[in-house]
Amino acid sequence: MATKKISFGYGMRGQYPAGDDMQVRVAEMLEQGRLARELGYDSIAKSQHYSSSPFQEIQQLPFLARLSAEVPGMTLVTGITLLPLFKPLDIAEQIAALDVFTGGHVIFGAGLGYRDVEFKAFGVPRKQAAKRLEENLIAIQRLWTEDEVSMVGSHFELDRAVCSVKPVQKPRPPIWIGANADVAIERAARMADAWMINPHNRIDTIERQLDVYKRALDKVGKPFPDVLPYSREIFVANSREEAIRQARPYLEEKYKTYHAWGQSDAMPEGDNDLGQAYEDLLQDRFVMGSPDEVAETLAGFVRRLGITYIRTSVQWVGMPQSMVLDQMHRLAEEVFPKVRQAV
Repeated sequence: MATKKISFGYGMRGQYPAGDDMQVRVAEMLEQGRLARELGYDSIAKSQHYSSSPFQEIQQLPFLARLSAEVPGMTLVTGITLLPLFKPLDIAEQIAALDVFTGGHVIFGAGLGYRDVEFKAFGVPRKQAAKRLEENLIAIQRLWTEDEVSMVGSHFELDRAVCSVKPVQKPRPPIWIGANADVAIERAARMADAWMINPHNRIDTIERQLDVYKRALDKVGKPFPDVLPYSREIFVANSREEAIRQARPYLEEKYKTYHAWGQSDAMPEGDNDLGQAYEDLLQDRFVMGSPDEVAETLAGFVRRLGITYIRTSVQWVGMPQSMVLDQMHRLAEEVFPKVRQAV
């Protein structure tokens, strides 16, 4: 059997209950980062939200910059930056700086976002979000690769603008677009190096949307990417029943909040109810079980979908640090080797 190169990333939400001491929690996140490096994870991704009530959440780029000092040599992923909220020169320079800090080990993950509170706070009409994302992506790539840029967008003007620090990676850092809806997946095919498959949709939805992605790539004459990143909520225990039970209070709270935030509305028809009961929600969506069961499920995803990068999410609101670190160990020591052997 031919060997397929599979990378494993560690995904950080960094969301904690209101009232927690965030100095303590940030120290725990840095401990998770150091452990990920020690255990051989290939990358660390940090998500982004603003106004995260009822949770507290450390902002993405400051945290990744701080983390870069703790995990030399590791790839850091912005997974995802809510790109329509920003101006392109700002993000171009910040990501370039992060690429310098990491010695050229940054992946720029971007997406639309879906929360009205964020769009309103940044003065971004929601109906303009897609246009702003596309304009920003074009401008950022030009700023990274050209000496100076003149470009007028719907929400910015670059007048011989210069990216003060260029990225280490040439010609630029990889760009991944996170997408839920079919039209956003088509945008990822047109404008990015890879579609970052979200952790929320069922496996049958993802299979259907992979066909959407492939057709969109064909339409613009691009080959299927070498890297296909895939995010998933995962919990390892001695049995599937035990995994479902132990993860329940944390995952149930997370998805109840995400449903209230409007995440369901951003998902494709037929798979757009994150408010359903936990027992129904986890079916074909979360990966839970013994090490053998989890490894078999992930290996099956690799074979069925052609994914090459699995971003694991094992830290949810309210979960004790000891449980998070235990999950990281179990995945790296008991699951990843079995997946690599199987594929």
